[in-house]
Amino acid sequence: MPPLLRLMRVVLLAASLLRPSSAFSFSFSGRAGRRAWAKRPRSSPLSTMASASDAKNIVYHIPVCPFSQRLEILLALRGQPEAVEFRCVDITKPRDPELLAKTRGTTALPVLETPEGGILKESMVILRFLDETLPGAKLRREDPREHALESMLCAFEGAFTTAGYVYVMNQDAEKRDALRDKLLGLYRTLDGFLSHHSPDGPFLFDDFGWAEAVFTPMFMRFWFLEYYEDFALPEEDAYARVRRWRDACLTHPAAAQVTKEEIVKLYYDYALGAGNGRLLEGRSASSFAFEPHWSGRPWPPKNKYDGTATDAALGLTASATM
Repeated sequence: MPPLLRLMRVVLLAASLLRPSSAFSFSFSGRAGRRAWAKRPRSSPLSTMASASDAKNIVYHIPVCPFSQRLEILLALRGQPEAVEFRCVDITKPRDPELLAKTRGTTALPVLETPEGGILKESMVILRFLDETLPGAKLRREDPREHALESMLCAFEGAFTTAGYVYVMNQDAEKRDALRDKLLGLYRTLDGFLSHHSPDGPFLFDDFGWAEAVFTPMFMRFWFLEYYEDFALPEEDAYARVRRWRDACLTHPAAAQVTKEEIVKLYYDYALGAGNGRLLEGRSASSFAFEPHWSGRPWPPKNKYDGTATDAALGLTASATM
């Protein structure tokens, strides 16, 4: 057989092998193509991927947790509040063994479970993951220098949060002044940063953004310091810029997930030195208990140094809320 004829037969054979069968022969151009795509076999890999992509990330969290609220604020700002499924965890009860297995024994919340079963921990990691993976414009600044600035501001958050929680959980009245001064020093640090990089404000940039999503839940939790420690920022120039920032954050509509009343009531045990659902001596219920609901409880006593009130006085018994 002449070489040219042999080559033509090889080409024709290859073409017949590559031609799609009638059961899965689609042209994706035009209206007919779109109809064909809609009628593709349900068992195809593309169909499977579409189903997987429709599944939501799951966040296991404590409803009043500030680190979880960061995620809720992000979703509100991105206009996608339903993009994540939130599942509440009752920290006053033993942790679900199934959840413990997923987190490999760790109990810190929130944690995010991906549709594929992967587990992500640490609120800042989860916050960045959601910001990077949700469709649409990101919350973080796209400009590298601006993102570096908001990251620099967020670097102060750890010490700021720790100072506030140590302050509210303190049980030694003689340490109150030192703890207050520690927190005020951190407020002055924030004021200096904002005054230098964004003197006009009120936000770091033109609107509520990444740094605000990180700090606002802490500003809200520190309502417990106002209530239990009579803490307030001094009316001095050293706090003027950070006060404008804090006040703008507290009143932003994307940060309306919790109220001062809720925080003061639920964090009562924290003010007595018992965190994460731990029971105080003489008590049988935690202030973090889901029931009775916090909205039906009375406001707790302000003087935390007098010792704990009873379950009944706190509205933590069924009869107390009836």
